[in-house]
Amino acid sequence: MPAEAAVLDQAFRALADPSRRAIVARLSRGSASVSELASPLSISLPAVVQHLDVLQKSGLVSSEKVGRVRTCRLEPEPMRSVERWIARHRTEWETRLDRLGDVLNDIEEER
Repeated sequence: MPAEAAVLDQAFRALADPSRRAIVARLSRGSASVSELASPLSISLPAVVQHLDVLQKSGLVSSEKVGRVRTCRLEPEPMRSVERWIARHRTEWETRLDRLGDVLNDIEEER
């Protein structure tokens, strides 16, 4: 499996969970401690740690422990891979939908 495909698979798998998406959304605004990430979620701190582990294994998030505080941050490259994949497919589908629109317009004009 090509490297980019593996990155995409891991990223999409990690982002499939709503709690992990919420964590990623929060980290998109800047680094945060585990407790800061856990506070708005309605799940236990150990569950948040498990979600962070999945995000770290996917490469989307990294963390650093200083003293007793673990600070997490978003890693941009896996998100860029996802963004590139979406952009490629968006262009393809927009082209197909434009062609479909042209066909439908031609049919409507023939009536």
